[in-house]
Amino acid sequence: MTAFLALLTSLPTGNSTLRMRVWRALRSTGCGVLRDGVYVLPIEAPQAAALVEAESEVRTAGGFAMTVELNLKTSAQLEHVRKLFDRSEEYGALVKRLNAAKAALPRLGKRKADTLVQRLRRALEELGETDFYPGQARLQAKDALSAVEREAQRLFSEGEPHSSKGKVRRLDPAKYRNRLWATRKNLWVDRLASVWLIKRFIAWIDSPRSRPKGSVGFDFDGAEFTHVGSRVTFETLLTSFGVDGDQALTAIGHAVHFLDIGGIPVADAKGLETLLRGIKGAARSDDQMASEACKVFDLLYSAYAQENRLAQQPS
Repeated sequence: MTAFLALLTSLPTGNSTLRMRVWRALRSTGCGVLRDGVYVLPIEAPQAAALVEAESEVRTAGGFAMTVELNLKTSAQLEHVRKLFDRSEEYGALVKRLNAAKAALPRLGKRKADTLVQRLRRALEELGETDFYPGQARLQAKDALSAVEREAQRLFSEGEPHSSKGKVRRLDPAKYRNRLWATRKNLWVDRLASVWLIKRFIAWIDSPRSRPKGSVGFDFDGAEFTHVGSRVTFETLLTSFGVDGDQALTAIGHAVHFLDIGGIPVADAKGLETLLRGIKGAARSDDQMASEACKVFDLLYSAYAQENRLAQQPS
């Protein structure tokens, strides 16, 4: 972003309500203050429209306001304006909060820990919305948030599987039909996607040790189906049962992989995560959560399959 929109203002004296309202509106955009009464934003930023709205409000109230496009002539001028949007201090403060939260997690229960992590995640997202030139500070904050999320998972997700070595064997699906399957309680993306893929009888267990005798375990250490190499459980199931050639399932696998253990970002992963978090917050049991999540994966699969069909049609 090298082009900027500037708002030049002179507010009417004595109207403190207008001053406060305009100041709050401009502050929420993350605009830079070039000098008193001159506010700037990258012209491509979604928040730039707020400068035009502020101009209209100030002029309606009897003040002076004008929006103009800045025509910067030198690299020094560009650097000066870009520094107005440096969020390093804000990220530094957030990293301190994240580090303090990580240290406090062992003293919290699962519910409070989940709430804390969600708030911190939202704080990073909000800061990112006005970080028009993200750099190393944002990466450090994202790493710190990931550390908090991993610690919360370690503390409150009993039996989270570690990746095992070896190859994934191709299996006969007929031998696994009408079997009782078992996994850990407190479902999340990898297990939810795996439940949807299996579509058989599932028994939620408090821990791997309480798995019903003869059941097929998945997504915990020692389970028949779990993380193998770089694969998450969902991907292991795809390969084991020979459905990894389905492009729609593979696409879902990429999103599940990213949300479960990180890696290459996937465009649809954020939306999938938001939907699953909404289900998790509303569901009263793992069974209800799995039922609702299966609907999401059905729709996601349908969308990917349709996209693949359209891509294969001759133009």
